[in-house]
Amino acid sequence: MLQTSALHQRVGAIDAIVGCGDLPPSYLEYLVSMLNVPCFYVNGNHDAPEQHENGRVSTKPQGCDNLDLRVAMVNGLLIAGAGGVLRYRPGEHQYSEAEWAWRMTMLSARVFFAQMRHRQRLDVLITHTPPAGLHDGIGAHRGPQALRRFIDRIAPRYLIHGHVHLNYGYGDQRPLQYGDTLIVNTHGYRLLDIEPMAALSNARAS
Repeated sequence: MLQTSALHQRVGAIDAIVGCGDLPPSYLEYLVSMLNVPCFYVNGNHDAPEQHENGRVSTKPQGCDNLDLRVAMVNGLLIAGAGGVLRYRPGEHQYSEAEWAWRMTMLSARVFFAQMRHRQRLDVLITHTPPAGLHDGIGAHRGPQALRRFIDRIAPRYLIHGHVHLNYGYGDQRPLQYGDTLIVNTHGYRLLDIEPMAALSNARAS
């Protein structure tokens, strides 16, 4: 975790924060207040209201944008989000495969119109769960088939997920190139340098 007095030395200059679920609201609020950059997040299956010592209850991080089934343009990057996991027990932010298929259909339509409007492909998809067969595991850590079909169809440049801890033993969790998408497990935290496509095009042309 990054709640440390050495935060600025550890992360350096960054443009945005993305949260992939199962993070207390106060943690994201701390990062936003200390780093003064935009924060976008999705919920995980263990997200719940946070009780503070003064009796206050937080249900979402203040100063952060929930990107679930939404698309945003951030510093030249087109970013979308899909929170939750495959349903494995009663609880919040869990969806059946049929529900995942509906959610991905909704997000696909919004991504399509955003891509047309901005004339660029989806740069980053943030999720809590990984897709089926890609960085996922068994039981509660299975990835949705509908999410994998979304990746096959939309091919974002990056998919950044959480949910699968590195000590679970579910195979190689290093960044995985799947077609045109780099799949990154951000458990703990990661610093990513993602250039906008326009900047990359200009660099190739110069």
